[in-house]
Amino acid sequence: MTARILVVDDILPNVKLLEAKLTSEYYEVVTAMSGEEALQKTKETMPDLVLLDIMMPGMDGFEVCTRMKADPDIAHIPVVMVTALTDTQDRVKGLECGADDFLSKPVNDTALMARVRSLVRLKMAIDEWRARETTATQLGVIQETSNTANEGIEKSNILLIEDMDFEIKKIKDTIESQGHTMQTVPTGMEAIKLTNDNKYDLIIVSLNLENEDGIRLCSHLRSNEKTRNTPILMIGGEDDIDRIARGLEIGAHDYIVRPIDRQELLARMVTQIRRKRFQEKLRSSYEVSLSMALTDTLTGLYNRRYFEVHLQKLIDNNKASGKTLGVIYTDIDHFKAVNDTYGHGVGDEVLKTFSKRLTDNLRSFDLVARIGGEEFVAVLPDTDEATAHIIAERLRRSISSQPFKTSHPEPLSITTSIGGVVIDGGDQTITQVLERADAQLYLAKHGGRNTAFFEKAGQIDPEKYRPQSRPILHNEEE
Repeated sequence: MTARILVVDDILPNVKLLEAKLTSEYYEVVTAMSGEEALQKTKETMPDLVLLDIMMPGMDGFEVCTRMKADPDIAHIPVVMVTALTDTQDRVKGLECGADDFLSKPVNDTALMARVRSLVRLKMAIDEWRARETTATQLGVIQETSNTANEGIEKSNILLIEDMDFEIKKIKDTIESQGHTMQTVPTGMEAIKLTNDNKYDLIIVSLNLENEDGIRLCSHLRSNEKTRNTPILMIGGEDDIDRIARGLEIGAHDYIVRPIDRQELLARMVTQIRRKRFQEKLRSSYEVSLSMALTDTLTGLYNRRYFEVHLQKLIDNNKASGKTLGVIYTDIDHFKAVNDTYGHGVGDEVLKTFSKRLTDNLRSFDLVARIGGEEFVAVLPDTDEATAHIIAERLRRSISSQPFKTSHPEPLSITTSIGGVVIDGGDQTITQVLERADAQLYLAKHGGRNTAFFEKAGQIDPEKYRPQSRPILHNEEE
């Protein structure tokens, strides 16, 4: 996962140390030596994450963070404060200013990289929803909504998974004193039962449960459709930092270290619920208003009208940021023969199944659109050539690996040809990008079909990306 990170500190050795650590993990690093420079660099470079020192002369980190969160153009960028301060009140003040987390000096490498990866994932997801909302606004389908995360958190519903009575009482009293509702259970099994019937704004998970693995429980909650988008706040001890890092890796959102400070607990709760409601607002305003105007009625995918505006926005963004963008052009091999042989009804069934397999095998922040009869385009933000090749081959295999079940008595063998291109900045038009991808699709069609071609790389070798174990087949036709 590539990302641009802004490191802010007035002491040069501190900057160089963090820069070296992040560069070694292949992140792009931008630096600033003062609060004013940090605000300027944030607007100029639009980083994916800001690592911000607190103790700086002139404008300190608290003021920098407050000003960032007040600016709708950059308020969504995650901020981690890096400080030698250990007072809980300082952490609470930072969280109230809008910071997402604190790292103490000297910085623990495990905690640093886990938090960076976690927040970069979050930023990419929010970026995608913001881009889609912007596209819809340009098309005049919806009115522009707030770009800040200052959502209310009134009457939140929270689930606590903890088996220590004194901790349960402390947390429950703290949260319910603010007018929120809390349910508590001592085991993961009971929690899962509750999540099947209730919607929660936050799930708090103890990593020190007596009879089960709290990290495994976090993993289950993140993979469960009911709780996939619910923020998870972990509770652990000082010696649990490696497990906390693992929890952040698998998708937990935040953590608090025992002994629990009530004000810090409330501040972290507010941060997570506010962000969740902000994302829900973006998703709701986008999905509800656009579903009829900008999607293909048969497949439910985005249509050409939306795709072209969205792609142009991403091209413009990538020109400014210097990041890469993957575009995959694919269509169904011999689709006319399917319609001629089995009828258009069966052809429509094939199109719907084909669309679902594409969607199921793309990342959450990728976009796929139907732009013609049997022609589809996938847009892969922030994607290098190697990743684009992997995704293209995964899409090709997802189509050919299992016959399509339709109303016809016998399943149909369907394949797809794929042409791809990776854009690395520069002046590009939608027409030029599609022509480049279409040229590769032409090579795939005339190279035997059921294959993928990319600029520079030529034909992608399927053996290079063959799964090591038997793939799990989709059951979308059942």
